[in-house]
Amino acid sequence: MSLESKVVGPTGPHTHTVIFLHGRDSGCAEFADEFFESETSPGEGPDQTPDTLSELFPTVKWVFPSAPVLRSARFDGAEMSQWFDMWSVEDPEERPETQRDGLQRSVGQILSLIRQEGDDGQFAAGVPRSRIFLCGISQGFATAVAALLAEGQGGFAGMIGLCSWMPSATRAEVSFGEDDNNTTPSLSQLRTVFTMTPSSNTANEQMGGAVKVDSLRQIPILITHSLDDNVVPVGNGRRLRDILRLHGFTVEWKEYPDGGHWINEPQGVDDMVHFLRKYMDLC
Repeated sequence: MSLESKVVGPTGPHTHTVIFLHGRDSGCAEFADEFFESETSPGEGPDQTPDTLSELFPTVKWVFPSAPVLRSARFDGAEMSQWFDMWSVEDPEERPETQRDGLQRSVGQILSLIRQEGDDGQFAAGVPRSRIFLCGISQGFATAVAALLAEGQGGFAGMIGLCSWMPSATRAEVSFGEDDNNTTPSLSQLRTVFTMTPSSNTANEQMGGAVKVDSLRQIPILITHSLDDNVVPVGNGRRLRDILRLHGFTVEWKEYPDGGHWINEPQGVDDMVHFLRKYMDLC
């Protein structure tokens, strides 16, 4: 089943697509509206006034998929929008059995969306994967990371993650240590953490090929987190950063004194603008 999405089309020629996954207990339209209200510092735009991301990137198609509504085990079966059910965002590894099925389903749906965006004629011809940025906030970026590693093909223009964590962090750390510093199979082992079965051969069949190590590691990644985030502790974001670096990814890390469980303004917005501009020029 395909995901409902809020799509904001480009106002100029379509050159890039940004897929941005919202957080838990949110929705695509709500998140998109709030996201586009976030402003840069004065001077990022041509008129020296604060600008929004949609104004600064008129050739970008913004796609905000909506998470499914799932019952929450912790909250007595109450329904909420979430990419996968979980017991605690403060300690994402608590009760991991509640996460597995939902995360695997959402990974499959996100990968289907990525394939659609490669050949989608809603606003303009689709763009190659090298012009797609895969991004998310909180549980949304945790899901994006799982999708990236489960597929194992890489090739994206870049990734941006806000106030998030590494799903299955301990297993991801162990998957590196088991390989005796042979880093190529470590990514193959990491893939099996997020696929339907523990067999790497079966994972290859499910996801359409062997892990493309260089294509994965060449993806630039920006991760940001605020020290006063009282939903997802900054330590979770640091661990995400460290695990990705352990597996050979290049991660740009930005930490802010304030901003809560959201985008730091204006510096955090400025950092996203600089990141997008830098890697759009390389595409």
